[in-house]
Amino acid sequence: MPLDAICLNAVVGEIAPAVVGARIDKIQQPTRDQVVLLLRRGRLLLCANPNQPRLHLTEVPRENPAQPPMFCMLLRKHLQGGCITALEQTPLERVVTLTVRSADELGEHSEYRLILELMGRRANLILCGQDGRIIDCLRRVDLEMSESRQVLPGLYYRLPPARDKLSPLAAGEEDFAAALAACPAGTPLDKWLVDTYTALSPLVARELVHRAFGVADHAAGPDRSALWSTFAAWQNDVKEKHFTPVLIKRDDRPFDFTYGPVDQYGAYAACETAESFSALLDAFYVRRERAERLRQRGQDLQRAATTARDRVRRRIALQEQERERTRDRDRLRLWGELITANLYHMERGQTRLTARNYYEESCPEVEIPLDARLSPQENAARCFKQYTKAKTAERVLAQQLERGRAELTYLDSVLQELSQAETEQDFSDIRAELESGGYLRRGGKKQPALQRASKPREFRSSTGLRILVGRSNRQNDELTGRLARRGDIWLHTQKIHGSHVILCTDGAEPDERSLYEAAVLAAYYSQGRDGSRISVDYTPVRFVKKPAGSRPGMVVYTTYQTVVVDPDEALVQALRKG
Repeated sequence: MPLDAICLNAVVGEIAPAVVGARIDKIQQPTRDQVVLLLRRGRLLLCANPNQPRLHLTEVPRENPAQPPMFCMLLRKHLQGGCITALEQTPLERVVTLTVRSADELGEHSEYRLILELMGRRANLILCGQDGRIIDCLRRVDLEMSESRQVLPGLYYRLPPARDKLSPLAAGEEDFAAALAACPAGTPLDKWLVDTYTALSPLVARELVHRAFGVADHAAGPDRSALWSTFAAWQNDVKEKHFTPVLIKRDDRPFDFTYGPVDQYGAYAACETAESFSALLDAFYVRRERAERLRQRGQDLQRAATTARDRVRRRIALQEQERERTRDRDRLRLWGELITANLYHMERGQTRLTARNYYEESCPEVEIPLDARLSPQENAARCFKQYTKAKTAERVLAQQLERGRAELTYLDSVLQELSQAETEQDFSDIRAELESGGYLRRGGKKQPALQRASKPREFRSSTGLRILVGRSNRQNDELTGRLARRGDIWLHTQKIHGSHVILCTDGAEPDERSLYEAAVLAAYYSQGRDGSRISVDYTPVRFVKKPAGSRPGMVVYTTYQTVVVDPDEALVQALRKG
């Protein structure tokens, strides 16, 4: 569900003690819609993405672009080094204001307001000066875009127009009963709640109806009074701020969240209580952020790799059909020999020869088609030539199929790396890899002067051993071929694509717990991430070789052992923190 006004109120109440009074040490803008304020007490994420607007403290690391966007530079100019003096939410609205006291260009202290509007496609982040005028914003809204409200530098800031709905917290029993009496019979009660009262999400409305009647899709009827008791109890919980961060999972994947217990799904979903709303929002949006990042940054890479993979698949299918036809070549040689054996009674212009196959015991008759334009000797030579051509074609096709299958395996591995890319640098590395392989045309623009060196993912096992995980095929080669020592342990999923994993042992024998955790990382960063019981091979690095001329990421290995593990995201995050 989107972060509704009540849930936002719970988040603001939770993070306010850590935010108010904190100094803004750094300001980052990882993506166009995200701003992170680095405070001494944590990282405050302000996200104005239309698909996932939110505000909370975050522990998810985000990589910043080499060149900060202009809006980030503006925020640094006015807010960096300042102190947050207030964090307020507009009552029953999805609008949060951070008041920051900071020094201006002349060293005089001024108050700025950083306003986050979390309203779907109209989500925005707006910086206002002490006089209430807009300094700038993430999304400028001019007269052509909206006649009712413009958001432009120099204009005074105005709140978004309020919806024509009632306040759910101000409703009394008589007001509630009067409004419900006007609801036509047969109208779904959850829809009536959403249409009548502001700040009520569809999920909460369905839950209130379910608590009152035992089903979430109950329609308005004679027993309308039963809804008030659950509504009044909900009112009391909100007013008393009895909020519980609840993550709703289906098939072990987060698909919704709310601020109180949920019973409407029964056995079809599992509800988990998070330790905080910030942890809840991090857990809920981490997968969505990855998918959104892939869609935005990796769209052209995904399209190029998918197109190349599909082209290779079609080529392999055609080559296999052609190779299948070459396997019937012995018939051509037989025809040539039978024509040669029957030359004495053949004449030019014949279209068919009926001859006995003396290679078989019963000497059956064989019908051999002939080219009437050729002499008998030329027809025999033609059959032998086609036989030799088919024999050569089979050998060449076998080589081409081997190269094609290796290319297909490589492109599948690129797509797997794209699906698990986490940072801007990951996409840059994969883009460079596709460009060097000829799958993507090199851009005309030059690369920025500042380019961060690509580093593998780094983790720590429970016993303190370093574990390195490659981010791309080229980095897998670098990790296994250059960074790893001969005595380190190399791990990779068996028969499916995945990242190279190195357990750094410093020449000692690795403990079983570290081996297990490294295997879990190998399973998690592979095509088997969403599966279970994934086989992971491991061996010392000295037994891993890269064949000459092979594609990036391709290796062969011997003298290995295998362990079966389940991918565990919680363990991966714990190892990352360690």
